[in-house]
Amino acid sequence: MTEMLFSLGLGGRVVGVTTACDRPAEARGKTKVGGMANPSLEAIVALKPDLVVMTSDGNPKTIALRLAKLGIATYVFRARRLSELPAGIREMGQALGARPAADRLAKGIETAIRDAGSSQHRKSAPALAGKGRKVLFVIWANPLIVAGPGTILDDAMRLSGLVNIAADARVPYPRFSLESVIERQPDLILIGKGHSDMKTLSKGFLKSLGRLDAVRKGRVYFLGDGLYRPGPRIPAGMAELDRCGKLP
Repeated sequence: MTEMLFSLGLGGRVVGVTTACDRPAEARGKTKVGGMANPSLEAIVALKPDLVVMTSDGNPKTIALRLAKLGIATYVFRARRLSELPAGIREMGQALGARPAADRLAKGIETAIRDAGSSQHRKSAPALAGKGRKVLFVIWANPLIVAGPGTILDDAMRLSGLVNIAADARVPYPRFSLESVIERQPDLILIGKGHSDMKTLSKGFLKSLGRLDAVRKGRVYFLGDGLYRPGPRIPAGMAELDRCGKLP
């Protein structure tokens, strides 16, 4: 949300952010109101905001309800899937008086989605039949948490012609066993950038999977966090995913 506000030219109006808001660099100097999942109501109220921008995908609903009781206006961003993102951005731009900038940002993401889909349609018949390269997308190594269904990561993998081996999980970010990974034999292992050193944290996990072709042949790639945050860097994240999917 913070990245989008700055991208819409509204950074100067932002008075507070969560501790997770580290992009763009200017956001790091803003007053912190607590974590994404546990913001401080008192800290928010102390800033006397005209509007509190929240997301349904991570911010607690109880905070929105308590702010409403205090007479503080809120705007809740509800897009959670890749296909919903452009419309969500346009709606937010309309609500915040930044419609032209929001339309430009939405169009950029629509182009990235369209280009990924077009590239997929140009691929061979086996890929179109759902026989693309199988991928494990690691969110956290220990315990092993991966990207599952109903996530932007899953949407992006599918658009890129990749097959998410955790697409049949029951929750968006399931815990996975090493046995399940070995059984499903991913062709690629993608490890996303977290707030910690994922290369160091993944050493033990990758050693345990040493028998997999993906590990033995070095098809393990560390990605940035562009696809973690549904905002201005989604096109860059999709391009990075596409490059990884094409690597030998």
